Amino acid sequence: MPFLVILVLDDPDLSDALLDAWEAAGVKGVTILESTGIGRVRRAALRDDMPLMPSLRDIMRGGEEHHRTFFSVVESEEQVETLADAAQQVVGDFSQPNTGLVFAVPISH
Repeated sequence: MPFLVILVLDDPDLSDALLDAWEAAGVKGVTILESTGIGRVRRAALRDDMPLMPSLRDIMRGGEEHHRTFFSVVESEEQVETLADAAQQVVGDFSQPNTGLVFAVPISH
């Protein structure tokens, strides 16, 4: 059964190293999206450098930090484990704060 592996990477500077590790582990394709979480959005809303009446451009231009979310489909649970291990070699211990999150879900359709 195939699986969708999803990894949210807290530090986008590690993206190239993660992609290298996943390619070395046999991944054939990865989709990458820029993403952010509610905590970062709320912290950005508390910025004190915004004009009283900000435009959308002012809001988007701000120093909001982003994650990168990686998606890849693999054919087996063993491949899921291989990707998770490869990611941990790049990112470090996912149980630590500000590292990221990796999980997989089976694909039925």
